[in-house]
Amino acid sequence: MTEISSKLVGRLNEDFAAADLAGRLRLLRQAAEGRVVFTTSLGIEDQAITHAIGVEKLDIEIVTLDTGRLFPETYDVWARTEQKYGLRIGAFYPDATMLQELISRQGINGFYESLEARKACCETRKVEPLARALKGAQIWIAGLRADQSAHRANARFVEFDQTRGLIKASPLLDFSREDVVDFCTRNDVPANALHEQGFVSIGCAPCTRAIQPGEPERAGRWWWEDEAKKECGLHIGADGKIRRAKELA
Repeated sequence: MTEISSKLVGRLNEDFAAADLAGRLRLLRQAAEGRVVFTTSLGIEDQAITHAIGVEKLDIEIVTLDTGRLFPETYDVWARTEQKYGLRIGAFYPDATMLQELISRQGINGFYESLEARKACCETRKVEPLARALKGAQIWIAGLRADQSAHRANARFVEFDQTRGLIKASPLLDFSREDVVDFCTRNDVPANALHEQGFVSIGCAPCTRAIQPGEPERAGRWWWEDEAKKECGLHIGADGKIRRAKELA
């Protein structure tokens, strides 16, 4: 991390503390001369960020990773969101050759067989497309919240992602689930219909289920795996740990 990046990360973390969601996004846009990219999964956290970008008309690219295994309800909220805010959500798809090779090796649902097989699926359908989506970006915005999981509890608002060579920001990091729901309700933000059916964290259809009362938010993601291993690779480093500024400096 360069000295300039280190100072910018420090300043943004300080400024974020006193800013609301829209203010945090404006700070990020002002901090970069080049591309600022927000990756949305079209879940409720990301919908709150999309609302702020759309209402404020910020020059922030909104993109999503269409894995080819999304729920119909996710495509529905995608279309409604574009219509409401008059914007286009850019789509990044798996590389066709990589996807064909993956399915040839493990079958259409081979990711259930082992952790390695599931990670290979995530690598093909999500991680590699993300690399293309972020190519040339200076700042990456994500919808992480600190209380979503133990993996994310020690993250900071703004960090330097050494692997990708850019600044990563989580403007909802200090929001609770209730904060996000309240924000979206007050602002009539389009929501995925699955949220009303107990789906809290929504990803690919074969890998997501509704959670039961008392279960943690991400219990419905890759539910057949050990709780400590439930990350797809978008937000973790090569060592399998969540990327944090103190580990990347």
